[in-house]
Amino acid sequence: MLEQIKAGQLLIVSRRRRNGLILCKRFYADFAGPGAAVGGIFDRDCEAIVPVGNLQLAPPTSVQEREEAYRIRRQWTILARQLTDSSSPEDRARQLLSQFENYFDPDIVAQVPDEALGLIVGIFPETIAEVRKQRL
Repeated sequence: MLEQIKAGQLLIVSRRRRNGLILCKRFYADFAGPGAAVGGIFDRDCEAIVPVGNLQLAPPTSVQEREEAYRIRRQWTILARQLTDSSSPEDRARQLLSQFENYFDPDIVAQVPDEALGLIVGIFPETIAEVRKQRL
């Protein structure tokens, strides 16, 4: 799957499942949730991927579907940016974990590496780990 994304193949995260994909880049990560486009020219610099939930990807079947997938990817990016508005790393971690746990089963969120979550909101993985401990 990583090879397809790095090669520029455009895929869409299934809308029919609670699933998503964390696209880890060199200094940050993007989260692409249901309906979002992954790959294409935007993710050729992807270094690793972390599936969240029961991931299913498929190529777009029409121009309209591709455009909608790009729009949805943008919405997921805006949500991540809003989570970084707080200057407190602990607040960022709490907000991110809350968003993920509201959408995904907490057992699924517990399996997502701290490093990947931290890259989404620009904080150290240790901060994610500490906030996870506080939430138990």
